[in-house]
Amino acid sequence: MEPSLPPGLYIVATPIGNLSDLSPRASETLRRADHILAEDKRVTAKLLKYAGARAPMTVYHDHSSDEDRRRTLDMLASKAVALVSDAGTPLISDPGYKLVRAARAGGYSVFTIPGPCAAIAALTVAGLPTDRFLFAGFLPAKTKARRDAIGELGTVKASMVFYESGPRLADSLADLASCLGPRDAAVVREISKLHEECVTGTLAELAERYATAPPKGEIVIVVGPPPQREASEKDVDTALRESLATLSPSRAAADVADRLGIPRKRVYARALELSR
Repeated sequence: MEPSLPPGLYIVATPIGNLSDLSPRASETLRRADHILAEDKRVTAKLLKYAGARAPMTVYHDHSSDEDRRRTLDMLASKAVALVSDAGTPLISDPGYKLVRAARAGGYSVFTIPGPCAAIAALTVAGLPTDRFLFAGFLPAKTKARRDAIGELGTVKASMVFYESGPRLADSLADLASCLGPRDAAVVREISKLHEECVTGTLAELAERYATAPPKGEIVIVVGPPPQREASEKDVDTALRESLATLSPSRAAADVADRLGIPRKRVYARALELSR
């Protein structure tokens, strides 16, 4: 039998579909843990069998009480406790952050065992910008609340990632298209499973595709950033006048060129004209 781990809380990422994606370190952690916290013991039991782990399990999820959390904290002084979700990385649209916060406040060690995450996996296959992105979890189920939430995100200059279910996918895509306009997007589902699929197009095209054919499986929506509007001469002049109030023509040109994403040479020539 493998020796136990040092006491503390271990955040263990688990496969999102393909059991082969369980990392050797995650498998070893589950085998050596003294206790395991699981969203659904039936789901985690299959994973533990695959990993050869036999630690006792306790249910821990969104509805776990303060008393449940206190009992877990009591264990951390002398036991290695592994926290897993049904699939993917715990705390990413899953319960757990309150436990991590309480463990840190109590002076207990917290370790992360990184691995699969559906949001990151979807970004890698969507073919959309990944230099900046926002994970927004699940959109609200009711139409007004969903449209309000999308409206709040409309000005974010980054790709956005949402989780969604099959029955709600078409409505969410339709509201995204209505609120955000003709952005590029992708619907990624069943990641790492037999029927993995990534469908790309504009939000309107995707909304039409799934309007009468809701797909099955776990779904991630990736929405590209808002298209960049080409700066007009008026935009350049307005920005330059603001910058020239405090900067030299060369520094003002550099500032405006970076902000508007246009060639610095073009802006510098105009800065010289305005500064005369």
